[in-house]
Amino acid sequence: MAMRIAALGDIHGNVAALEAALKEIEKARPDQVVITGDLVMNGPRPAEVIERVRILEASGALIVQGNTDIAVADFDFSAAFPWLDEVPDAYRAVAEWTHERLSDEDLAWLRRLPAERRVHAPEMLVLVCHGSPGSQTDGLPADLDPSVLIQRITRTDARAIVCGHTHLADVRDFGRRLVVNPGSCGYAFDGDAGAAWALLTVDGDVVEAELRRTAYDPIAAADEVSARGLPGDVYRAATIRTGRLVR
Repeated sequence: MAMRIAALGDIHGNVAALEAALKEIEKARPDQVVITGDLVMNGPRPAEVIERVRILEASGALIVQGNTDIAVADFDFSAAFPWLDEVPDAYRAVAEWTHERLSDEDLAWLRRLPAERRVHAPEMLVLVCHGSPGSQTDGLPADLDPSVLIQRITRTDARAIVCGHTHLADVRDFGRRLVVNPGSCGYAFDGDAGAAWALLTVDGDVVEAELRRTAYDPIAAADEVSARGLPGDVYRAATIRTGRLVR
């Protein structure tokens, strides 16, 4: 019997996008929901996102921690952004703002999230991570050097790898490994401002993935970010509004 897995991630505090995607996911009636991390930083409603995600977790969803979740929970910016020689003040400001709007219980929950989860389909292992197997910060972008890509995706025995981090929806089959990045639910970089998610179907030893996009009102979310007035918010708002990284 086929197993269906709904995947989403990179919500980034955008509860409107999350709720829109979840309505569509509920219609798809998946057997399992997985979330690839980066839950709260940048968007206007971090507490509401955590509240909704924790309800999903109580219903059986599997959630992993993203690199920006580390920044928000513990202000460990070197761990969250190891590729930066110096972390911009705008990153620190939005992490601190987000931290202040979360309860102690919410922050403790963020800290407890694992870096990886595994779904045991009847004849297949599916890995859920943020960046790539074994790393919350080493992503799997389409333009990654092929030798580095192979090195990263073979750090697991899983047939399917569900990841996030790049904010670009992508499905690539390398024979022994299927890489599925559902894209960003709340902070897209690929030119489509809709809420991104993916639906995987595992049938025996065959796995397929379909990328989905759900429309919502990104203008309202962008306006909330603009009104906040933190350093960098003009760019964050433009990113939410257009679905393209603006900086």
